[in-house]
Amino acid sequence: MLRSLLLSSAAAIALSTGALAADLPVRAPPPVYVPPAPIFTWTGFYIGGQIGYGWGQNNVSFGDNFGDYDTFNYTTEGVIGGAHVGYNLELNRFVIGLEGDVDGTSISKQYNGPLGFGAGFASGGFPLAGNLNVNVHHDIEGSIRGRVGYAWDRVLIYATGGVAFGGFTGNVSGNFPGGFFGPNLTPFPAFGGSASASSTRVGWTVGGGIEYAVTNNWSIRAEYRYTDFGHSTIYANSFTTPILGASGAFFNRNFTENRVQVGFSYKFDTAAPAPVVAKY
Repeated sequence: MLRSLLLSSAAAIALSTGALAADLPVRAPPPVYVPPAPIFTWTGFYIGGQIGYGWGQNNVSFGDNFGDYDTFNYTTEGVIGGAHVGYNLELNRFVIGLEGDVDGTSISKQYNGPLGFGAGFASGGFPLAGNLNVNVHHDIEGSIRGRVGYAWDRVLIYATGGVAFGGFTGNVSGNFPGGFFGPNLTPFPAFGGSASASSTRVGWTVGGGIEYAVTNNWSIRAEYRYTDFGHSTIYANSFTTPILGASGAFFNRNFTENRVQVGFSYKFDTAAPAPVVAKY
């Protein structure tokens, strides 16, 4: 009897223990960690490229020791393309930065037209005008500029301006018909001359644009700039004919440029990643 009672008690205890164990919660495996998306910012170093179209205005004046003076102008146009590098710093949506670019260009123009004489040659007895040929090629240009803008998340509107430089190659030639000189109308033979020069001009540039960050690293942009490269002069001692040299002839040229261009940039990540918050 006692033995049966003990066996029954042991069986009851075993069954109750199994039921309690079945009711215990099963520990699930930890969730897979998904890193947070990096915070976007315009801050960082970047490099990129650009291509566009440029058109310019050449204002040329001619003068000499006789008091003659004449002016004319012509336009140039061509393709512009190159690379840029810079750094931006974003402070509460305001973006400030520094950028430099270098471009090769196909901007060129050949001008051929009449060159009229003023009072100097006319009073000396020269009744005829001459013919002038000017050829200019804008080989390379670049700039170092500041940038200031305002950002709406991934959209940046900015203004830019700074110093610009350009390499120019040009030549000028003139052919002047004969005439008569002095009160006795002394015959004067036809003459001509030519000169060529290459120079690097330093001026200024200003403009603005809009840039959009397609991803946290890649962005695209559209930009307009106006540039003034200042004056360049070919003096009398550069001409191949001694007659033009003796007259003190010179050609003074001023070149300005408008450009529209599109480009892309790759920004290197320099901002700290978003903080990691553990959840249990």
